[in-house]
Amino acid sequence: MTRHLPPDRDTTVKGLLAEFRAFADLVDGLSAADWDAPTRCTAWRVRDVAAHVLGNAEDIVNRASGTRSPDEQAAAGRGRSPAGLAAALRAAAGTIEPGLSALTDEVWAGPGPAGRTVGNGVLTLWYDAYVHSDDVRAALGRPAGTGPGLGAALAWLRETLDDRVSLTLRLDGFPEAEIGGGGTVVTGDPHPFVLAATGRLDPAALGLPEEVNVYAA
Repeated sequence: MTRHLPPDRDTTVKGLLAEFRAFADLVDGLSAADWDAPTRCTAWRVRDVAAHVLGNAEDIVNRASGTRSPDEQAAAGRGRSPAGLAAALRAAAGTIEPGLSALTDEVWAGPGPAGRTVGNGVLTLWYDAYVHSDDVRAALGRPAGTGPGLGAALAWLRETLDDRVSLTLRLDGFPEAEIGGGGTVVTGDPHPFVLAATGRLDPAALGLPEEVNVYAA
C-alpha cells in the first residue's frame, strides 16, 4: 500500500487558482434569492460564504493571509453583488498567479502563516475554496463537486487528522491511504467522509468517532 502524499507544488498552485475561478463562475449571475439563501455554515448565507472565499484571495494579494477571521472576511464582502464579487475574485486570482507559480521548492517547504509550511497553506486555501463551493452548491440544491478539489480536501484532511485518529481510507476513486498509522477502514463515496471530517455531517452517520471532525474541540 502506498501512503497518500499531498499534491505536488505545481498541481496545488494550479488547483487553487482553478478553484477560485470555478467559484467565481458558480456565483456569477446568481439571483438575489440565491445570494441570500442560508447555508450549512452557521449564520452564513451564500453571500457570506462567497465573501470569505474572496477574502482569502484578497488577503494573499495584500500579503495579509491569516490576519482576518472568516467572519471578518464575510462581513467585509457580503455587501457585494454576485457579479461584483465574481469579478473581484477573478482579478485576485490573476494577481496572485505569477507569485504563486514562481514559488521555489525551498520556499514551498518553508514556514508560512499559522505555523504551517507555505505548501500546506496553499493546500489549505484550495481545500477551503472547494468545501465552500460545495456549501454553495448544497444551499442551491445543486450536485456536489467531484473535481480535483475533492482530492485536495482529502489530502488536507489526511495531514490534519494524522495526530487525531487512526483510519485507513479505501474511498472510491482514490488509492488506499492511512491516517495516524491506519485503523478503522472507511470505504465508499469520499464526499460524505469530507463532510463528516469538516463538521458538515455527524461522523456517527458513517460509524466514525467525533474526533474525525477537525473542528471538534
